[in-house]
Amino acid sequence: MVTNVTNFSRSGLYDWMAQRVSAVVLAAYFLFLLGFLLFNPNLSYAEWHELFACSWMRIFSLLALVCIAVHAWVGMWTISTDYLTPMAFGAWATAIRFLFQAACGVAMFAFFVWGVMIFWGA
Repeated sequence: MVTNVTNFSRSGLYDWMAQRVSAVVLAAYFLFLLGFLLFNPNLSYAEWHELFACSWMRIFSLLALVCIAVHAWVGMWTISTDYLTPMAFGAWATAIRFLFQAACGVAMFAFFVWGVMIFWGA
């Protein structure tokens, strides 16, 4: 039996839905950027800067950043609960899983703050 220490979601359905919705948003963001690059073959720094200076693009980028965090959290939580089990690690499994998930959470938070600073910084 896996001890549920750091799952903040309500159910497996919620995790599944969060994973799918975040994947769709990330795909849309990636396809938009790919299309922008394909339709602007001689892209200059000024044009690239102008794109990311628009409020709608900053909001879209922030949404993609949130989706990366959600997608990564659900994925790493699932991996940790599937593989960091008492069968593999004995009595230490819960502590190891908690530390792994805490490290993932801290890293995701740091990357999220860094991304916000990049997109919304001066």
